[in-house]
Amino acid sequence: MAYKAEYIWIDGTLPTAKLRSKTKILADGAEPGIWGFDGSSTNQAEGHASDCVLQPVFSCPDPIRGGDDILVLCEVLNIDLTPHETNTRAELREVAERFAAQESLFGIEQEYTFFKGYRPLGFPETGFPAPQGGYYCGVGADEIFGRDIVEAHMDNCLKAGIGLSGINAEVMPGQWEFQVGPLSPLEVSDHLWIARWLLYRTAEDFGVSATLDPKPAPGDWNGAGAHTNFSTKRMRESYDAIIAACESLGEGDKPLQHVKNYGAGVEDRLTGAHETAPWDTFSYGVSDRGASVRIPWQVEQDGKGYIEDRRPNANVDPYVVTRLMVDTVCTALEKAELV
Repeated sequence: MAYKAEYIWIDGTLPTAKLRSKTKILADGAEPGIWGFDGSSTNQAEGHASDCVLQPVFSCPDPIRGGDDILVLCEVLNIDLTPHETNTRAELREVAERFAAQESLFGIEQEYTFFKGYRPLGFPETGFPAPQGGYYCGVGADEIFGRDIVEAHMDNCLKAGIGLSGINAEVMPGQWEFQVGPLSPLEVSDHLWIARWLLYRTAEDFGVSATLDPKPAPGDWNGAGAHTNFSTKRMRESYDAIIAACESLGEGDKPLQHVKNYGAGVEDRLTGAHETAPWDTFSYGVSDRGASVRIPWQVEQDGKGYIEDRRPNANVDPYVVTRLMVDTVCTALEKAELV
């Protein structure tokens, strides 16, 4: 007897990395070990030295194939088993371990858009549909497009054990969101990458593609983001720590350092319109969806909780955004003795 392990990794395609995967047949009882691949075909090596290594770091049941089959998320290593230069997970691991005592938690809101051919799902062959407004959390065939895919994806994530916490239709036809977390930095990032793979794989069966393009349709339409909710143990106990966290994200060159690593095409989405702050300014406020960082109203009321960084693009690398937020905020809280 044997089972199938789908090895999944993040490639070196720029400006936005793609997911790749291939299948390994393993004997019952055998653990998925390291494996190799052709890095010259994934923008991770030259043809004269093309071998790269897959190191399993997270596995879960495969809801597509079922049975004993599994999905295996991998880090990419060089042949000397050091982290490959495209391996952003290794960088996060070091930062997460350094600040582990602060017990960081993340919830990431992943927006995405279905496309059928060259048009968002629900867009007519020529022109545009009715303006945005009624589509958000809507119901009915005149407002909702792709629900069957969304429901199948949600079920697949739950069968896989992904820490999904919800779904909703977004403001543009064919645009949706799912949320992952609250989980630790490495957990939320691993789960989000697998959830993305399951999104693409599920939509594939419906003949539809899913995109993380931050501005999927030109004109008066919202972009697609990955709003990142963050807290530490002290933030979940103290409003002083909430304010200190917001202030730390706006200090010195931190705003630009973060934004330039928050996904390709961020300037197209963070325009100051469509529930965004301009990419080149920093602001925070209570219940303000036009700010860079929002403090939810109930957090101010309770005097504790979390903050929402609204700047990350839908195509952001979760290993990068969680690393930057943990490093910046936890360093500041440590310095202020708010740990």
